[in-house]
Amino acid sequence: MADDSTSAFQAGRTALIVRIPEAEPAVRGWRERLDPSAQAGVPAHVTVLFPFLDESRMDALVHSALVDVLGSHPAFDLKFERCGRLPGVLHLVPDPDTQLRQLTEAIADRWPEAPPYGGRFAEIVPHLTIAQGQEDAVLEEIEADLAVRLPFTSRVSSVELIVHDGTKWQERASFALGERGRSRNRP
Repeated sequence: MADDSTSAFQAGRTALIVRIPEAEPAVRGWRERLDPSAQAGVPAHVTVLFPFLDESRMDALVHSALVDVLGSHPAFDLKFERCGRLPGVLHLVPDPDTQLRQLTEAIADRWPEAPPYGGRFAEIVPHLTIAQGQEDAVLEEIEADLAVRLPFTSRVSSVELIVHDGTKWQERASFALGERGRSRNRP
């Protein structure tokens, strides 16, 4: 969810993300200070689609369609070995990123009214944001710190639907990959 300030986090806004818990020990401190999504309660993640449909549209039909679309994709492993940069963003690079792109494309194809990042970018670049809007010296310090903490591998077996409640992001549902018909709702 990089490239968005906290002002873009409106109540009812939703996102689909892949949690990367293995990244937390390395990036938590940096993200809490330098990534607005972390400050708003989002764990270390790679975005599948943001913004997704407004929360008011999250009904049984959308839920069922997400189960079908995401369940048709197998679980996979990602390796994080290096940092990368986008304009104003320092991030970890997932490798390979093909499956992440396929998830994004599948969701965007099913819901064309919800293009990735609102259609602001021509290319989707899967990434795990660490810091936004910092000077090069700060980014270089972070990269040096992370160099000794990488690599790590993460198993991706689900996609989470998160919703902004006006203050924080909350997980609402988890959709298993490779297992049509299975999902887990969160109250």
